[in-house]
Amino acid sequence: MTTKIAVIGECMIELSMKQDSTTRGFGGDTLNTSVYLSRLLKDNDFSIHYVTGLGIDPFSQEMLDSWQKENIQTDLVQKMSDKMPGLYSIVTDEKGERSFYYWRNDAAAKFWLKTADTDKITQQIALCDYVYLSGISIAILDAESILKLLDLLKCVKANGGKVIFDNNFRPRLWSSLDLARSVYADILGFTDIAFLTLDDEDLLWGKLPYEQVIERTKQFGVTEIVIKRGSDSCIIDSVDGRFEVPANKIAKDKVIDTTAAGDSFSAGYLGARLSGRNPSQSALQGHLVAGTVIQYRGAIIPVDATPKLIY
Repeated sequence: MTTKIAVIGECMIELSMKQDSTTRGFGGDTLNTSVYLSRLLKDNDFSIHYVTGLGIDPFSQEMLDSWQKENIQTDLVQKMSDKMPGLYSIVTDEKGERSFYYWRNDAAAKFWLKTADTDKITQQIALCDYVYLSGISIAILDAESILKLLDLLKCVKANGGKVIFDNNFRPRLWSSLDLARSVYADILGFTDIAFLTLDDEDLLWGKLPYEQVIERTKQFGVTEIVIKRGSDSCIIDSVDGRFEVPANKIAKDKVIDTTAAGDSFSAGYLGARLSGRNPSQSALQGHLVAGTVIQYRGAIIPVDATPKLIY
């Protein structure tokens, strides 16, 4: 039987501006993870379903077409006639420093839990084997939608499914730290596997040694915790014990663009984990994928450059 994975999030139109040139693409944290996860699991019996809202505009259709080419299922994507995808711009200055600007207040992805089709969509998600979401997936929602999402995760768990959460904390998307902490605590209460970027944990909860971050997260009931620390080793705490797995050493002149490094690490780890690898092996896979992605420009690298699962 096919293992069904629902990935919840937002994909935005991306304008990348460098000096006198502008290129258009698409970007989104959970979408990046979906693409790499789909590539890693393409020869296995998994189906990956992206959950979001889009419009009926040409940009939305381009997104759908590109996802389908990556073998990502789009049956849980809602099309809204009065909405469009959000937009963000990356402006790169003469020194190579990047600045980000966002237009997403009325983005379709914010409303996927507020439509006439919401109940039908959530009923399907509730029967999935795994549900993956990030801090950004939650932060773009209003209070009513967050409550619906929590009810959905409760149903997923009741049906025997597992929840995977990547913290991806973005302060500008939250009205207050207290609200963010409260919602994160609720989400972690349903979470089986947590990917925690240590810098984001420090922003959300206050700076602490990773050992205390792990203990705090375990108190929410999370049984598998992966601490992501960029180019440093990752730390894993699970029923198998606690492990430190060094990252691949990539020469500085080989690092082109760190966009999607964390998203692709999560995909690598999860792809290996769902294929039966242990946490340490899965971390090696995560490092391999992330270390490859940062040697290319943009979030999504060519298909033939994506590392395969390590056996």
